[in-house]
Order: sequence, then C-alpha cells, then structure tokens
Amino acid sequence: MDLMNGIKKRGMSPNGFIYNVLIGGLCKEKRMEDARKLFDEMIERKVVANRVAYNTLIDGYCKVGNLEEAFSIRERMKSENVEPNLVTFNSLLSGLCRARRMEEAKRVLEEMEAYGFVPDGFTYSILFDGHSRCANVDASLALCEEAVKKGVRINDYTCSILLNGLCKEGKMDKAEEVLKNLIENGLVPTEVIYNTIVNGYCHAGDMGKALSTIGKMETFRLKPSCVTFNSLVNKFCELGDMAEAEEWVKKMAEKGAPPDVLTYNTLINGYGRNCQFERCFEILEEMEKNGLKPNVVSYGSLINCLCKDGRFLESEVILRDMVDRGVLPNAQIYNMLIDGHCTGVKLKDAFHFFEEMLRNDVAPTLVTYNALINGLCKKGRVAEAEKLALQMTSKGLTPDVITYNSLISGYSSSGNTHKSLELYENMKMSGIKPTLNTYHPLISACSKVGLDLVEKTVEEMSQMNLAPDRVVYNELIHCFAEHGDVQKVFALHHEMIERGIHSDKMTYNSLIMAHFKEGKLHEVKDLVDDMKTKGLVPKADTYSILIKGHCNLKNFSGAYVWYREMLENGFLPNVSICNELTSGLREEGRLQEAQIICSEMSIKGMNNWSTNEDLSAVAKL
Repeated sequence: MDLMNGIKKRGMSPNGFIYNVLIGGLCKEKRMEDARKLFDEMIERKVVANRVAYNTLIDGYCKVGNLEEAFSIRERMKSENVEPNLVTFNSLLSGLCRARRMEEAKRVLEEMEAYGFVPDGFTYSILFDGHSRCANVDASLALCEEAVKKGVRINDYTCSILLNGLCKEGKMDKAEEVLKNLIENGLVPTEVIYNTIVNGYCHAGDMGKALSTIGKMETFRLKPSCVTFNSLVNKFCELGDMAEAEEWVKKMAEKGAPPDVLTYNTLINGYGRNCQFERCFEILEEMEKNGLKPNVVSYGSLINCLCKDGRFLESEVILRDMVDRGVLPNAQIYNMLIDGHCTGVKLKDAFHFFEEMLRNDVAPTLVTYNALINGLCKKGRVAEAEKLALQMTSKGLTPDVITYNSLISGYSSSGNTHKSLELYENMKMSGIKPTLNTYHPLISACSKVGLDLVEKTVEEMSQMNLAPDRVVYNELIHCFAEHGDVQKVFALHHEMIERGIHSDKMTYNSLIMAHFKEGKLHEVKDLVDDMKTKGLVPKADTYSILIKGHCNLKNFSGAYVWYREMLENGFLPNVSICNELTSGLREEGRLQEAQIICSEMSIKGMNNWSTNEDLSAVAKL
C-alpha cells in the first residue's frame, strides 16, 4: 500500500500491470482486505481488471478459506464477461477441497469441463488431496483410473498425494499396487514417492517394510534423505524404542544424510515423553556442537514434556534459557506453560505467563483463553472465568465447544443449574454442537432440579446422535438412585451392559445405593463381591455408602462389619458416619463395639463434641 501511495504522490496513474503486481503481493501476505480495496479502486479508476487480477483475488480468498468472497469474485468475473481459465477453476477447486466441500468441488469440475478445459495433473492433485481429507480414497482411485485413460500425465507430486491418501488409511498393499501400475505407465519413481511409502509403513508400524522400501530406493539409485530417515526416527520414538531411534540417527550421518533440526526435535520429544530429561538437555548441546541452532520447536517439545511431568520450575528455566539464546517464545510455547500450570492447579503462575505473553506482544489464542477459563472453573472461580470469556470475545476470538464445556462444568459444580442451562442454550444458538463432555456436567446439574429435566436433556443428547458413554450412564444411574427410582437404575444398568460398557467403581456405588433403597442387603453384599472379582477395590467412598446404608436400615451390626473392613484396608470414615454408627450400636446394646469405635476415633484424632458425648454415654452405661 505504501508503494501505491508513493506512485500517486508522484502524480503517476497506476496501470493494470502495477495493480496486478500489488494485489498479488498483498494476497501472498494474506492481506485480503487491502487487496480487495486495491481491486475496487482499480475498477473505480476505470482500469480494466483482466483475468490475472480476478484469478489472483480468487486464489487469495481461497487460500485464507474465505470461499464465499472467492465465489463472489467469480460471479463478478462472469458479469464483466472475463473468461476464466484452468487457473481460475484450479484455485476454486483447491479452496473447496481444503474445506472438504467435495460435492461443490464436483460441480465446479463439471463447469470447468463445460468451458472446454481438460483437468491437468495439478487438478487431479487437488482432487486427490480433497478426497484424502475426507478419508474417501476410493474416490481418488477412481479419478486416477480416469486420468490414466484420458492420457493425463501423473507426475511424482500428483502420485505422492494419491499414495499419501492411501497410506493415511493404512492401505499399503493398494499403495504399492498403484505405484507399480503408474511406473508401468511411464512414471519415473523419485525420492518424494518412496518417502511417502516409507512414511506410510512407519505410520502403520510395519518397520520391516519401511526398511525394505529404503533398500528398494537404493536399488533405483535414489539416495534416502533426512526426510526418509526422519520417518523412521519418529516412529521408533513413538514406540519408545529410543535406542533404535539413536541408532538410525548415527546411520543417517554414515549414509550422507546428517540429522537436521527436525531429527533432533523428534529425539527431544521422544526422550521427553519417557521423562529422560537429562538426555534432552544433552541433545540440545549436541545440536549446537553440530552447527544446528535449536528452534522454538526444540524448546517447545522439552517445555511441553516438563509441564506434563509437573516439573514447572525446570520448564521456566528452559524458557529463560531459550530467550537468552535469542529464540523468542511464540503463542504455542506460552500455551504449553499456561495449560500445564492450569492442569497442575497453579493458576497464579499460569496468569503470570499470560501477563508476560501480553507484555511481549504475543497475541493470546483461543487455546490460551480456554486453558485459563478451564483452570478458573475447576477452582470454582466461575464468575472470573466468564469475565475472561467476554475479554476473549472482545479480542475477536469466538468461544468454541471447549470454552462452553468449561463454563457449563464450572457453573454445574458450583450448583448454578440455571446458568449452566443458559450457557447450553447459547451454545446451540451459536451453532456449536454439544459433545458428550457438555452433557456430563449438565446431567449432573439437571438432577438437582428434577428427573423431568434430566430426561429432557438426555433426549436432546440422543437427537444430537450422541450415544451415552460410561460417564453419562454413571451420572444417570446416580441421579435416579438418589431420587429413589430404583427400576430406572436397573434398566439403565442393563442398557449399559448391553452396549458393551463395563461398570466402574462409580457405577457400583450407585447400584449399592439403589439396593439399599429397596432394603436388599444380600444383593448389596453380592455387588461388593462382584466389584472385588472385577479388580475394583472398594475405597473410602464405597465403604461410607455401605456403612451409611446399613445405618439407614437400622442394621448397625452389619454397618459395624463394613466399618471394620474399611479400617483394615486403611480407610477412615468421617465423623458424621462414626457418630451415627456409634449411636446406633448403643441403642442396640452393642456397647463394646460402640466403645471400640469411640476409642479408635480418639486415637485417630477425630474428637469433637458429639463423639466425646457418645464416649461419655458409653462409659456411663
């Protein structure tokens, strides 16, 4: 824009060529608003906009994902009788395929052929990529056959895109077959093609085939590169086989493809995932010795792994070290630190990094705000979380499903069901589809209002084509158990089993509660035995339900049996349960057991007014 202003100051009138060059430059920088202003100015000044100008703008809009504006320019092109060419259609196809809008891409292809244009290799590359994004590799294979029949030359770039789609879906045999057929039709295999196959086998975990493909490359006198070996190193790191990964790093240098920054970054990530941080630090030093400067990804991998392992002090030391070495942290680095500290319930430190981010003119992203909002909600500071969400919106960031889920969960946990439901409705009105994580806290919140609201929410979940998972079933079973609808509890549990979802400790706790409601003590015992058989060890919450349930049924001797087992397993009931059990045993004349509990409570330091009173009463009796 400065160049255009300079031209105008000199009294010169820019012509079509100058406008095209400037529009092209702005589009490359993704400054589409400025590019559009220049285009409109060009029209206003009666400078004829030719096909190049239209194509440049269409391509620019497609690359930033603004397809509506791209097609708007295409319509304007038609109204101005500017004829499209293959470039016009390929740009539109590329935009649609990136957006996975394949039906519309098909219509553009038909329009293109109606204008008499024959799809070229680049067109097929675009279509292969689109179908690959939609996991519809069969459509790509049909197109490949069509291209071969039409005599379209499939080059190594087009071939590698087709093979990559097959590899991503794990169809390695088909990928090999397609490659063989294309070679027979005159394709000369290149390093790019074999790198795709090697990466495919690595992705599938077939390291033997990956290595034999490298051998095949060498028989074709194709030299494996860093890209080839990095696929192997990455997979061995994923498998946790760091010794093999290191071995291949050595072989890389021997084979004339010395490791690059990506290789070392992969090793840092691999060792970081295994919590072998000393080796990570050594690799950073090795990089510098070998003349490679660690980049933001190198430090980011290490910081991320340190945060996940709860080693926050070291993560900050690495941050300061990277800054000292002239590597400036980006939003992703700060997001790792903020998310890590929020997960580790270190909100104060998380906000410290957020403030530092702002001071360093690093724009917070949706991920940044979501991490902080979630952290605040988990600490019960929901009002602050919502205020932060409003701040985020004022910065031009739109709340997503993660934002809403955090706020809904926060308000549900704080007992504000009305606010949870309000957010749920706002979410749907904003066009954001709820997920199971939306319904987990929402069902819990609704249960505090009534069963009708719970059933309405579950029905809405079903309409969203979301099948209940274990968490949803547990919430529902617990809800109906608390409300005394025992038949519904058993029906839900049966449905859960039928769907192949196994019960966990929470399920058993709710089922035990339901059986207590019906006074079925024998069934309660059977449930606990079944729970133990499945390897689910009862803990304090289960024992508390068992003792409380027996007390409610005035079966204090049965409650005492569970109390003893609870203590033997290293768990301690709360004061309220002990008081209730002690009082009940005293009423039944079980004075010795009551005195034992009071003594044990005193030894454990659980004295209060009520227990002291109980102890005195026992002594008197």
